[in-house]
Amino acid sequence: MPARDRNGPAGPEPSPSRSPRRSTRWHHRFHRDRALILMALPGLALVLGFHYLPLVGNVIAFQDYVPFLPFGSSPWVGWQNFEIIFNGDPAFLRALRNTLVLTLVQVLFVFPAPIALALLLNSLLSERVKRVVQSILYMPHFLSWVIVVAVFQQMVGGSGLLNNTLRAHGLDPISLMGNSDLFVGLLTTQVIWKDTGWATILFLAALSQIDSSLYEAASVDGASRTRQLWHVTLPGIRGLIILLLILRLGDSLTVGFEQIILQQQAVGLAASEVLDTYVYNNGIVGGQWGVSAAVGLVKGLVGVLLVLGANKVAHIFGEAGVYKS
Repeated sequence: MPARDRNGPAGPEPSPSRSPRRSTRWHHRFHRDRALILMALPGLALVLGFHYLPLVGNVIAFQDYVPFLPFGSSPWVGWQNFEIIFNGDPAFLRALRNTLVLTLVQVLFVFPAPIALALLLNSLLSERVKRVVQSILYMPHFLSWVIVVAVFQQMVGGSGLLNNTLRAHGLDPISLMGNSDLFVGLLTTQVIWKDTGWATILFLAALSQIDSSLYEAASVDGASRTRQLWHVTLPGIRGLIILLLILRLGDSLTVGFEQIILQQQAVGLAASEVLDTYVYNNGIVGGQWGVSAAVGLVKGLVGVLLVLGANKVAHIFGEAGVYKS
């Protein structure tokens, strides 16, 4: 039994004093971390200046904006610029339809491509071969879309390598770059060729963190390579897949402005007009600044709602998502 105090029964033990870290005031923490704060200031200024400060420009969506007038001096028109969205303007609906089609195709084919490639690279036994293959697959990511489109033009364009080879053998050429019916497939192929290798970096890092003992235990239990893939590998990277899918949904209505605008003239607006090019063609080129700003604002709000909704669904299924509630 615990010994009693001479002056009476033993009372409750005194609670430990508060941690010095918790009791430190904010100016003491600032003085302690001043070097880290100073190093973070340039990045913070960059984010504020190029991401948050331009949000003030969304007031253009509620104005009959005239670029030659001082900021805020253009006539206010309220929700008039949004009528093109709610009244179903044919050009806007066409751009929206093309955007949704490209979004669906890219989610189905572009998003799983780096996962499949990472699984394939992870299965290679030779580390030297894996590094060489990775270096080759990373290279297209560092090419601009101007170069990528030019490469495809030289390969499958009207005067490209493919059609010149067909002509040399007496066959009819194939129109790939200027065929509006194949435009979605062409865009998807270009994105996969350019960015799939680079996108495997995160998945390869996640695969390297899976405990090898799980594979050994599965092998002892008689699991085949397919079973190990389904029950060990994919669950090990499921959290990363859900996180990237949520972020992709937030950017789903942005399907590649530069890539499309470079090839728009060859296939026409009917097949290639998306929301980003619609904003450019009507705002910068057509001078309808307010309408274009309204479309861009609605697109951004839809992206935020998609991220919030997808993150909520991830919480329901027990995943962390982008942030925890």
